[in-house]
Amino acid sequence: MKRRIPITILAISLCGLSFNVFAGEKAKEISTVTPADSTARQPNPAAIEAWKDQRFGMFIHWGPCSLKATEISWTRKGEQRDMKEPRVRAMRVPAEEYDNLYKQFNPVKFNADEWVGIAKDAGMKYIVLIAKHCDGFCMFESQLTDYKITKTPFGRDVTAELAAACQKAGMKFGVYYSPPDWHHPDFCTANHARYIEYMHGQVKELLTHYGPVFELWFDRTGGVNNPETWDCPRLFKMIRELQPNVMINSRCAGTPNSRQWGDFATPEQNVGGFKMDWPWESCMTTSAHDHWSWGGEEDRAKDLATCLNFLIGCAGNDGNLLLNVGPTPLGEIAPEQREVILGMGRWLKQYGESIYGTRGGPYKPGGYSEVKQPKRVVKLPGYVSTRTGRTVYLHILKAPAGALVLPPLPAKIVKSSLLTGGKVVVNQTEKGVSIEIPTADIKPIDTIVKLELDHDALTLAPIQAVGAKK
Repeated sequence: MKRRIPITILAISLCGLSFNVFAGEKAKEISTVTPADSTARQPNPAAIEAWKDQRFGMFIHWGPCSLKATEISWTRKGEQRDMKEPRVRAMRVPAEEYDNLYKQFNPVKFNADEWVGIAKDAGMKYIVLIAKHCDGFCMFESQLTDYKITKTPFGRDVTAELAAACQKAGMKFGVYYSPPDWHHPDFCTANHARYIEYMHGQVKELLTHYGPVFELWFDRTGGVNNPETWDCPRLFKMIRELQPNVMINSRCAGTPNSRQWGDFATPEQNVGGFKMDWPWESCMTTSAHDHWSWGGEEDRAKDLATCLNFLIGCAGNDGNLLLNVGPTPLGEIAPEQREVILGMGRWLKQYGESIYGTRGGPYKPGGYSEVKQPKRVVKLPGYVSTRTGRTVYLHILKAPAGALVLPPLPAKIVKSSLLTGGKVVVNQTEKGVSIEIPTADIKPIDTIVKLELDHDALTLAPIQAVGAKK
């Protein structure tokens, strides 16, 4: 009996072969730039701190796939991308049909200024738009392909309009670009070297035609991911030369959280763990079903408490939150998703001082409990802390039974108050810090205790809190 080689494995093998050929052709050029080259790898240190100060951004997954209310890229039915996950498998669209959806895509209600206004009202400080996902469709005007938004009935460059609206409103703008491209004929073939030139050319277009780019978000998939796959030395050198202050995520080569290539890690659909020695950003969805692109009228949204817990948990662990919305085929942010993020904005108008510009700690998150989500169980902390200057903000997300007792704080508390209103009694001894709040002053989502210290809170080493994850 002849052994049948799965097409997926064959594609990866061919891809690996083409990469070897490509690496040989480009060996001399690649050898001149190593991962240690500061022009290729290192962002401006001030840019890192400015990026961390923002804490909250909007992710936008959108494209012709919204016409089918299916997940972007992953529901494109083809021999390489049939997913095992039942929800995605049930929504699969034949590749030929999926690839022609753009001919019907006409989001006549798209208004870039309105989107940016919603993001601002939600308290978001930056926007990251999907410029090209794994399906290869370009939501920007690229001179290198006709598979793009300007060839749809809509005919307008939504990336240009959104970038301009961001600049006008003082909102920072970023783009997502998928190196894998399941639509391009040269991707993962013996002609992969030609695809590399295409990919680099499109990244150059995004970094030269749309003004300052705050964040460049690469994605990855499967086994086709290493520095040679995308000629990272040459790619990163070009990026740094074009946009010296851009923050680049770590998915372009290696594992999602590898520090070898990229400026920050990207935990997905969960709040990242406490980490202060390397920047990170959790990407999560407002969709009640963890959908990235629009999931149809029945999709709905997570509740306000859940989404605020994501944001507060990220800040307390010293990370950013990139919270996704999936606009409709007509170009509107779905009402349910819009309302939940606007609720976050109302909360941030009152208590944003405890999130923006802060760093996680000094107490590490503690008092964890499990919360069921549509596809997973998420562990959320009962409390986290953030800090800036001489101030520590203790966020109590789950009311303790009695006083909350924390380990000793190596600084003197000179003043305490409830930022969320009411009374608090704080007792500090050598054995620890006891915090008592009347039941009437406990808020349903987050009760914030403001502690003012006798010296800079940022100089304090992280403290393992009670019930923290080890």
